[in-house]
Amino acid sequence: MHLVYPAVLAALLFAVGLYGVLARRNAILVLMSVELMLNAVNLNLVAFDVWLRDTLHAGQALTLFTIAIAAAEIGIGLAIVLLVYRNRGTADVDRLRDLNEGEDAERYAADTDVAVDTTAPDDPGDRPNGPDKKAEAVA
Repeated sequence: MHLVYPAVLAALLFAVGLYGVLARRNAILVLMSVELMLNAVNLNLVAFDVWLRDTLHAGQALTLFTIAIAAAEIGIGLAIVLLVYRNRGTADVDRLRDLNEGEDAERYAADTDVAVDTTAPDDPGDRPNGPDKKAEAVA
């Protein structure tokens, strides 16, 4: 097999991944695009290792390290994306870039019609399950 076939396939994979990183707004799709780019690099490493007939198989060993780093990256990245989604309600990269705690969160809530309660109830009776609600339920 010629070296051109895996090299062209790797270039196409890398181009699709690069397009995904630059054009997508969803953070999970951006992570998937980064994985595509890393897989294109892995394909090149293995192809050149076979083509050069390296006795130490350094390209394949480096590919294993790249796979391990990619697995750690996707694990940490997915955890961060899930925490951000849980706290902010969106995984849109463009919106996350400009948001900070406080005034920006209130502005985002006003833009998206999401209710944000920044005040804590002072009286336990003001809470939905406060002592007054239990007394009414018993009576």
